[in-house]
Formats: sequence, structure tokens, C-alpha cells
Amino acid sequence: MSRFTLPGETGMENKIKELISLWGVDAIRDSDGTALSDELLGLGVQIYSTLCLIRMDNEWIKAHPMCRQQIYLMSERFTAFDTYLSIDIMQTVFAEQFEPNIDVDIHKYWQVMDRTTGEEVTTWNYNSSNKTVEISNAIPYHQYDVSFLAYQKWEPVSMYNHITNGWTKEHRIPVDVRHEDAGKHVLEILEDWLKNHPKTDVVRFTTFIYCFDLIYNQFGKEKQVNWFGYAACASPLALEMFEKEYGYSLRPEDLTDNRMYNTPFKNPTKKYLDWMDFNQRFVASFAKKCVDLVHKYNKKAIMFLGDHWAGTEPYGKYFPSIGLDAVVGAAGDGVTTRMIADIPVKETEARFYPYFFPDVFHEGGNPVEESQNVWIKCRRSLLQKPMERMGYGGYLSLACKFPDFIEHVKDVAGQFRMIYDETQGKGCDKTGIKVYVLNTWGKIRTWQTHQVAHSLWNQRCYSYLGAFEALSGLPVDVEFISFDDIRQNGIPEDASVILNAGDAGTAWSGDDNWADERIQALIRKWVRSGGGFLGIGEPTAHRDKGQLFVLQDVLGVQRELGLTASCNKPVHNEKVKQHFITRDLNDSPDYGEGMGMIYQASPSCEILDVSNLSCSMAANEYGSGRAFYMAGCPYDNVNSRILFRALMWLTHKENEWVKWLTDNVNVECNYIDGKAVISNNSANKQKVNIGGSVIELKPYELKLT
Repeated sequence: MSRFTLPGETGMENKIKELISLWGVDAIRDSDGTALSDELLGLGVQIYSTLCLIRMDNEWIKAHPMCRQQIYLMSERFTAFDTYLSIDIMQTVFAEQFEPNIDVDIHKYWQVMDRTTGEEVTTWNYNSSNKTVEISNAIPYHQYDVSFLAYQKWEPVSMYNHITNGWTKEHRIPVDVRHEDAGKHVLEILEDWLKNHPKTDVVRFTTFIYCFDLIYNQFGKEKQVNWFGYAACASPLALEMFEKEYGYSLRPEDLTDNRMYNTPFKNPTKKYLDWMDFNQRFVASFAKKCVDLVHKYNKKAIMFLGDHWAGTEPYGKYFPSIGLDAVVGAAGDGVTTRMIADIPVKETEARFYPYFFPDVFHEGGNPVEESQNVWIKCRRSLLQKPMERMGYGGYLSLACKFPDFIEHVKDVAGQFRMIYDETQGKGCDKTGIKVYVLNTWGKIRTWQTHQVAHSLWNQRCYSYLGAFEALSGLPVDVEFISFDDIRQNGIPEDASVILNAGDAGTAWSGDDNWADERIQALIRKWVRSGGGFLGIGEPTAHRDKGQLFVLQDVLGVQRELGLTASCNKPVHNEKVKQHFITRDLNDSPDYGEGMGMIYQASPSCEILDVSNLSCSMAANEYGSGRAFYMAGCPYDNVNSRILFRALMWLTHKENEWVKWLTDNVNVECNYIDGKAVISNNSANKQKVNIGGSVIELKPYELKLT
């Protein structure tokens, strides 16, 4: 089976016929802005058709403007210098994307706040001619802002494609299917489309209804990106339905959240969790109607993970009810590859980066290098959890201008199929170690922690995300668990290691969940009885009872915040000379943003590395169990090796290192029923000793022995 989906394009028929053989293509799909010719439809391969239902009929939505999708936005903060203040609510918002909704009672659905006092302002007026909120009784030198409902004039994903590719097409307007007439119309559009496209085998929904929070600024650049956001689900109708069902009303501030837009980095409020659940149930129910229609016409229904996916989160409790045949997602690294591969559906498909877009495929661009950097990470992940299909997105005519890229993809496709076929879709052998990642969100954020948007670098994320990148390609089992899971069910019996990573005050570390004495006691008892605890950054952090790391006795380290500076601390200028975790460490680890003033808090703790007189890596014995601390863990080959060694030490598997750890940090070795799979994860030639034989590897080579 070829397992390759190619983005097709009218005018590229001869090249596509060539690539069917060269790349092993067995499916062709259209893309946003392209169509498949009759010749392509008759090539005898599977035909994938891309649908984004909520932007398919501009004329209908123009005739029914009240059914446009909406979103809650927040203005910038303005300082009053006298008692009169005028706030330009659209000052830093893309006017081509949004328009304030003044068709409703704005004093009910908008909200003006005095940010200096934290109180709501009830006396204000709106000047529609210049889109300003006017406050006549402002308090001088206080700051104010406005949360307001806005219509979405331009569907954000189409807008992104439009801007990136320099299109001059008509702007597509998103329709809100929560309105009964709109929902009925969209389903009629879908059924008519299914009747008129008999050659389509697979319908690929660009997710379904509401986009993640994607807000552009006045310059047409990204201003606010919350891949997990639900602000774009808002409308007066939705808010009224919510109040009727839940018995209380939401205020704008509950969704704009003081400009944080309920980022997953903070512990969610009960109101926001209710809002998520409310929308997930609705979206799943509508998506099921769409999927049922597709099945009625004997076609498969798949979903692209990543755009209008608010409400269809694949690890949410309502997702299975949709009945999808497969999920395809953009795989930009090992983490996002595992996020897709682990989704509980019949089939998963990776759409590898780079997109065939002009931002990469331009004169002077280097798409092979871009692809290679992504593929090496994705390959590590696929060795642990293969996917059934691969493909690319964008415009083939751009990619074909780069012959070296065409040859490179041939190699990628061959490796992809080899991994799936050799492992029979099950992945390589595992060590028997099972890691549970503990944070506030648990399962619903499986492989989605520490991300602003998938695969995008962020200064506050990379020091933590690197640990998950490493985990995605290590021969261990990984699951995600919440504090509520532990409260209700205790620690899973099959857990080998609990991993807690993140900044203090975030949902990833846990914030005030660590104030719960039950959580503290359960984990202490579990580790003391033989479990392993792995902490990165500010694990178990909560300012409570004079300390930051609540489980300092387990970790063996503590962080000084300056509040107990008068108490003498150990001065760390030496480290343990020999330890299993750092035994083959020749290069200095990268701790990313790192941490300062981490000090030894337990006499049993061994300091494994020191940076600026602060402990940056430590190991601690705790009863029959063990704990490991690291100040930060960006992804590279050295840190991946450290993390793997730490997991083996935490689970008392030091004697098994000979099988799993090679003598070259740039080379990893996995096993498939006893056969070694050797991966060169570097851009240079490497040598490695496997079972007494020295094997030479080309740059990035994958070899089965």
C-alpha cells in the first residue's frame, strides 16, 4: 500500500503521473484555491476533496448577515487623563477581519472595565461613526478597556491563505450553523455537493465550525493566537442557550479574560470549562450529522486537525461520537506527530511540513533543509507510533520548481512506509517504562502542552516542550493525566514515572492544585514505595507555607524566591563526578531559559550539574523511589539522551542500558522483534557500535539491521 496523499492541481497532470510512481502516490486531493481536472479524477487513485462548509456560500450569508460567525475581542488599555475618555476599540484590530456588532444590546453583550480598580463601568456610550466607546465620568489616571462582540467579516483560515499567497479573490465569510436556518442550509449544501461529486472517495473536512482564536492586528499580522480558544464560538444566541441550560449567564470578561483569552497555560475557571463543554457537545452533534451524510453516499469522512477545531478536540469526551473514519493533521515535529498518531480513530494521516507555499518555495529558498529538520523529529515519533498515511499541503506547481526537493520526498516516503510495514503499524519495541504527564488538563491536552499553536517556537515554551519532543521518540509509553484524575482514582497502577513540568502559576505545573494535601500525600507515598518522579523547571510549584516546590522532599531541591534569603543555602559550585544519568555526557546540556537559585534541600540529593551557582540537574533517593530534576530541557540529541537515562534510572533499569543506549549520542537504536533500527539524527556522518559491529551511517540515515 502506497499510503501517500498528494495535493493535486489542474495543469500538473503529467507531473502528477510521474509522482504517482516516484513517490508512491495512491491518493490525490484538492487544496484551498485549487481544483482537480477530469484527467486527474480518472487516474485510478483515491480522490480526496477538501470542504470547509462554513465558508462555501457567500451569497447566502450576505443575505443573512445576522448569521455571520462572531467573536469576543478586547480593546487595548487606555489611560484617562481627565474625566472624559474615548476608547478606539478597533485601534489594533484588523478592520478587514472584524466589525463591531452593534445589532444587539451592547450594554448587555459588551463590557467596559476600570482595570485599575477591577470594577465594571456601567455608564458609557458608543460612537458608531468612529467606533469609539466614550466614558464621561472616568477617574483620571485609571486605565480602561472594552470587551465587545464582533462579526467575523473574513474567515480566518481563508484569510491566512489569501494573505500568504497574495490572492485577490473575494473574501469568504464564515456562517454560524448554530442558527437553525444556517445549519439547515449548510447541510443542504453538503448533500448537494455529495450528489454532484460521485468520483470523490474521501471527504476531508477542514475541521467543522469554529476556528481557534486567530486575531490579526491593524497591519494584517497575527496579534492573538490561541490554538485552544473558544472565544470564536460566541454569539448572542449561544450565550442565551448557555444561560438557559446552565442557569447562569456569562459576561464578556469570562471569555476575553483580561486579554488572556483563557489560555491553556492558566488553570481554567469553572465557567470556562462549562463553556467548553457546551460548545463541544453542539459541535460534535453537528459534525456527526455531516459525517452521517457522507456515509450515506458511501464515502469516507475525515477531519483535518488544526483549523476550525474548537469543539472537536480529539481527546475530548464527545469526539468519538462524531464517527470519523480518519484524522489528518499537520506534523511539524515529533510532538505534533504523536498528537495525531495517538488519536483514537481507525486511521491517522500526517501532513508534513513545509507547506508548498511561497514563504518557503521561492527563489533562494531551501525547502529540503526545512523538510529535513522536520522529518527527523517526525521520524523518531513514527518509530514509536506509526501512522497509516502521509502527505503534504499547498500547491504542487511551487514544489516542482525544486528537483532536489522532489528527490528528497521520495526518500521520506520510502522511510515512512518502511517504518509502518516493518512494525506492522504497531511501532518499535518498548522498554516497559510508562510515563504519566501530570498537569491540570490531563488527557484532553495529550501531546498539546506548552504550545501557543502547533509547532511554533515560543520563548516561554521551548524549555519544556523539548522534553515532550524527546519523549515522543523514546521507547516508552506516555499518557497524560490530570490532578482531578488522581483525586478521583489515585495514581494508575501501571505508572512507572510521573512527569511534572512548567513554570510556577501555570496549568502545566499545576498552580494551586499543589495546595491540595491529598495530592501531596498520594504522590509522596507512591514515590516512597518505588515510583519515579521527574520534574522540569518549577515542578510542584505553589507559594505555600514558606516554600515554592511543595514536594521539595521528593525532588531534593528547592528554589529561592528572595523571601527566605536570610536563611543560608548551600553554595553550588561542584557537582557529582559520576552518575548513571550523566555518565556519557561530553557536551554541556542546554537548559534553555533555565532557572536560578535552585539549591539542594535534602542531604540525599546529588547535584549533577551547576549553572551560575544554581543547581541545574539533580537526582534524589526517596525511600524506595527516586526523583530527577532538570532546570529546562530544550530538544537536542544530548538532552534526549539525558532524559532517557533519567527514565531508566528512575525505574531502576540501569542494567538494561546496553541494549537501548548507543555509544553515540547522535544515534538512536530501536528494535522490531529483535531487529535493530538505527537512526542517525544528525546532519553529519556517524559511526556506532551495535552488538560489537561498527556501523557507518550517512547524514540522517535510517538503517534496519
